[in-house]
Amino acid sequence: MAPRAPSVARAAVLKESIALPEDMPQIKGYDFNQGLDHKALLQSFLTTGFQASSFGQAVQEINKMIEKRLELVQEEHESCDSHTSASGCTIFLGYTSNLISSGVRESIRYLAQHRMVDVIVTTAGGIEEDFIKCLAPTYLGDFSLKGKELRQQGINRIGNLLVPNDNYCKFEDWLMPILDQMVLEQKTEGTHWTPSKMIHRLGKEINNPDSVYYWAYKNDIPVFSPALTDGSLGDMIYFHSYKNPGLLLDIVEDIRRLNSKAVFAKSTGMIILGGGLVKHHIANANLMRNGADFAVFVNTGQEFDGSDSGARPDEAISWGKIRMDASPVKNDIPVFSPALTDGSLGDMIYFHSYKNPGLLLDIVEGESLKI
Repeated sequence: MAPRAPSVARAAVLKESIALPEDMPQIKGYDFNQGLDHKALLQSFLTTGFQASSFGQAVQEINKMIEKRLELVQEEHESCDSHTSASGCTIFLGYTSNLISSGVRESIRYLAQHRMVDVIVTTAGGIEEDFIKCLAPTYLGDFSLKGKELRQQGINRIGNLLVPNDNYCKFEDWLMPILDQMVLEQKTEGTHWTPSKMIHRLGKEINNPDSVYYWAYKNDIPVFSPALTDGSLGDMIYFHSYKNPGLLLDIVEDIRRLNSKAVFAKSTGMIILGGGLVKHHIANANLMRNGADFAVFVNTGQEFDGSDSGARPDEAISWGKIRMDASPVKNDIPVFSPALTDGSLGDMIYFHSYKNPGLLLDIVEGESLKI
């Protein structure tokens, strides 16, 4: 008779499992035998596993924001000023400049055009690149192109994107007369400029439906950029200060306005694409109301260097920037950005525009994507 395997080995390998909850999702991917159903493919991400499931959870979290946003606020607020939102959820969208440099810009423009977000926060590059693209195109290059050769040719590289330096010269030609007019209005009319008011004005002046900030201007969506001088805009403001000095931009008024958007909201949701300034500026505004109710972070940062960019949502909970009873999601892969780029965010939420500006979104072509 053959000897039995050692009992310790059998016990280790054949350890019994506890029964898992019956409602626990089972891992299953999309079956392409059923044909290509774009919506069903996105729905399958939730049960695909790994980062795809994080994507599916992000969709769920955004759907919660949208559903809450449709609840009109009936009760009285502490404040009756312009900061008070009439919707059930104020959605803050933050993104870094590289997304505007890339083709994701068109998806962000769609969100602004159809009033799918209430507040935008971005960097200086996230502002200027939008306007520059209205004046001249950005091109596809390669990550490996040599910096020395590009500099000699007057070509700037953003990853594998190429921006001729002439584009920035065109930007200067367009911007300088506007800065002159801003200084004039400041001196003669007492206009009190802030970064958000300047962006609003530039959105009006560009008068181009391809622009994110044209639609932010048209739909009165405030755009905050506390580091507005950190880029080409800052370069132009610097040069202009020699030609026609005196322009003042008040960041104090803007921080009160941004924080008030969070404080007086019925509930808030954060969708933050990227990290750094935009992530912290939105999160810190939500600290003023003891945290956001909903949050989706999309970035490739890691928490191990202690950076704000890589910090997980749980760290934000410890600071009071996300509420303790929230269920925030972090997605750390680029799959979310292509979903934005090809319009999938529009498929996710299936909302086109407000029925009444500032009050109610209109559902079109079906319901929001449920996962």
